[in-house]
Amino acid sequence: MPEVLPLSGMADAEPDLSTFENKSGLAEDMKFLASMPELCDVTFLVGETREPVCAVKAVLAARSRVFQKMLYQAPSPQRKKEPPPRENKLRLFLKRSSEPLLNLQNAAQQRSGFNQQLAPIAEPPGQQHQTLIIEEFEPDVFRQLIEYIHTGCVTLQPRTLLGVMNAADYYGLEELRRACGGFVQCCINVDTVCALLASAERYIQYKCTKSLVQKVLEFVDEHGNEVLNLGSFTLLPQHVVRLILAREELRADEFTKFQAALMWSKKYCDSNQNTPLKEVIGNFLEYIQFHKIPANVLMREVHPLGIVPYSIIMNALAFQTQEVWTPESSLPTPVE
Repeated sequence: MPEVLPLSGMADAEPDLSTFENKSGLAEDMKFLASMPELCDVTFLVGETREPVCAVKAVLAARSRVFQKMLYQAPSPQRKKEPPPRENKLRLFLKRSSEPLLNLQNAAQQRSGFNQQLAPIAEPPGQQHQTLIIEEFEPDVFRQLIEYIHTGCVTLQPRTLLGVMNAADYYGLEELRRACGGFVQCCINVDTVCALLASAERYIQYKCTKSLVQKVLEFVDEHGNEVLNLGSFTLLPQHVVRLILAREELRADEFTKFQAALMWSKKYCDSNQNTPLKEVIGNFLEYIQFHKIPANVLMREVHPLGIVPYSIIMNALAFQTQEVWTPESSLPTPVE
């Protein structure tokens, strides 16, 4: 019997295969797919303005179990139908008597069915285009989320960062949530801090918001004077402004705090012209230690505005005078 010998070098030979990848081209094609409503089978109406955002259900379901349940979960079982009411004997007799006639009519219709136009076949329920309303997130945030699900990439930006982070957590996209958390560390600066705080108002009920806000507030504490002088500071909600001014860790002088409160109040009055400036700024005065503002600044910059109660100005001046003059300093110096 002939012996089968292994061919030399076969074990070390390279396989006759080659792997070609073009992930960037795939991402662009998927992005184009999501931008064409006629190619998508689900439309989300997002936010208060109900802006349409289109997507492909199969892609969403493959990438997120939350979307899979939302789009493909079977409807809850319905209650058992009540039995039909009993028919009386006369109605049953008429029904039985008419059945032969109906059978003859059906047979005639089937024979002539080839000469009639066929009715369109109804599309299965699972194949129909769905329209869903999304109220939890803003349109820009949700659009970025859908782009990431389809393409695997998204451009993170401070204005929508918090929304995207919470949306990723909400829809079970853990890798995107971690990416947002990492981006927070490098995107907090003087130019972005107010945008991050303003977006926190919209997503205050989500768990990712608390950790991010804490990091932003720590940055504000370290750069108090710079942040309070920003024009974007006037865009913050009132309770966020009060939170910042009340922080003991805030490194800012008291006159800068007063100017920030004044700037915010003027901006508010521009939008609400029937509200007096003195009433608006009154919401912040308790967080400003006027006795730490130099007396000449109080009398030259603050008092002439007429928006700080006279009693507060006098108490601040009296406190400063008391610090300068004490009973000990009034005693004569002992002569040796």
